[in-house]
This record gives sequence, C-alpha cells and structure tokens, in this order.
Amino acid sequence: MSTILVVTEILEGEIRSVSQQVYTAAVQLGRETGQTVTALMLGGGNLDALAETPGTYGVGKTVLVEDPKLERYSPDCYAAAIAQVAQAQDAGVVLMGASVTGKDLMARVAQVLDTSMAQDCVSFRVDGGTILFTRPLFAGKVLAEVKVTSTPVLATIRPKAYKAEEAPVATTVERAQVDLPEPLAVVEELLKSASKKLDVTEADIVVSGGRGLQGPEHWGVLEKLADVLGDGAGLGCSRPVSDDGWRPHDEHVGQTGKTVAPDLYIACGISGAIQHVAGIASSKFVVAINKDPEAPIFKVADYGIVGDLFEVVPALTEAIQDLKVGV
Repeated sequence: MSTILVVTEILEGEIRSVSQQVYTAAVQLGRETGQTVTALMLGGGNLDALAETPGTYGVGKTVLVEDPKLERYSPDCYAAAIAQVAQAQDAGVVLMGASVTGKDLMARVAQVLDTSMAQDCVSFRVDGGTILFTRPLFAGKVLAEVKVTSTPVLATIRPKAYKAEEAPVATTVERAQVDLPEPLAVVEELLKSASKKLDVTEADIVVSGGRGLQGPEHWGVLEKLADVLGDGAGLGCSRPVSDDGWRPHDEHVGQTGKTVAPDLYIACGISGAIQHVAGIASSKFVVAINKDPEAPIFKVADYGIVGDLFEVVPALTEAIQDLKVGV
C-alpha cells in the first residue's frame, strides 16, 4: 500500500503550524483513499524530540533524515532527500505547506521526480480514486480543480486551509539514509523581525495597514489594536507600504507578498488593489476601514466602516479593551 508523505517544515527547532495543518489534511485524504500517512523530517540532527509530534495529529509513522548537509536549508539537497525518501517509502502522494519554503522546495522535488504538482491548494476531493485539488486563480476570482496525472502526486496546501485537529495515535519512528549532492546553495542566515507579533501567515487575526496611515510614525495605532486583540493577532501591510520602507517586507500581504487566511482580516487605510485582494481572498471575514466610500476594498469586505482610521481604529481598540475588562 502506498503512503501519503507529508514534508514537515521545521523552523528554529519547532514544527511550523502549517505542517500540523497538513498532517490533518493528509489524514483526511488517507481515510478517503485508503492510504497510510507518513511524516518526513529533515535536518542536521537532533530530530528525536520532534519525531512523535505527528502522532498528535493522527500520523502513525515518522521518517527522520539527519545529515550534516541538511543542517541549513539547501534547496537542492532537501529536494534530493525528499525525492529519495518518497521513492523508498512508495509515496503515492507528497504534500507540504504552501509556505515560501514549501512552494520553492516542492517545485524542485517535482523536477527531480519528473512529475507534476498542484500548487497553493485550499481543498481536495476524491472522485473514483482520483484526487482533485482546488486552487484559486486570477486573484481568487476563479477556483480551479487540478488533477495531477503523473505519479507521485505532489501538492502544497495553503496555510489555514485546514485546521490542525488533534487525533492522537501511536507513532513508529524510522531513520532513512540518503545520498546527497554537494549543496549548490545554502541559506546562511535568517533575519527575524523585531516585532513580537505572529507571522501574518500563521495569525488568526491580521491587522493590516496601507498608505492611509500616512507614514511609519503612525503605525502605533494598528499595533495597539493588534495588542488588544491578543496573542493570535499579527500585523500586515500593503505593497506600497513595504516598498516605501514603512514596514518590513515580511508583513507584505498580497499577490506578490504573503497569502493569508485568518479568521479576521482588518484592512485599515488600504484601497484594495487587485493584487492585495488576491492575498486575502481566503480570509473568513474581512473588515475594511477607509474614508473613501468608493474604495475597491469595500467590494470584498464583509463589513465596512467609512471613516477616518485615526478616529475609528482607536475607538475600536477602546471598545474591545472595555469588552475584555467587562468579561
């Protein structure tokens, strides 16, 4: 019986939440296809502490690959390792989160395995044994069903498309040996944002600002709102804001930035260009605050407030704070 192989993304010694979400998606897919699910972890060493974590989400087997060449992210070495394990484990499906790393890496794995892939998928269904993946196109205006006719079937799953659900099972752990090439490229350093807020792709609530903030010195208005909303809130921005250096590029939300799927997206002073809307299309609820009643953002918003954000946002922050105090 073939297996569904889930490539686990590990950052700073922890499994990223998107991988936990893909574990859940893989278990659901396994029930429909009759396949087992295997988690794959790659690194330079010390993976034992994480090996049983996939079992929390219903994954019954973990394969560890530890090699000095995998100590730091190397696209060519990681792709070679995944391809070799996929073949050794008879993987019929290989999944990974559609993070920046996932999109880059899985495309390389597809090339090594000479197969095709479905990128940035939000759901799947099984029809007569065939897996059909759904992915947004044209800035989210169209949902396309994608069928990968080659094997193994490769796909990346958009963050937040599936909720990580605990379904504990016993996990067996195996170690695999791979033959890796000399790395052609290696990530030497990861620069971490000074902000203590969550990455926008992992946040349940995103407070995002645009040119309507008028300058970086006014961003405290949004930071206060994010603070009062709690630990699950992150900060985002539109492309012009990051291009002008008001905010770091890792907060840029949009077609050329990060795609988000929070429970709540609050757009403050963002006009709503199609490129930005493409990045927030999977949000459950969008609240728009803009003084221009004709701003395109209102066409995609579930709730809209026409007004000066410098009046509306502080009032909203105070109201939420009062509500929390009263609970």
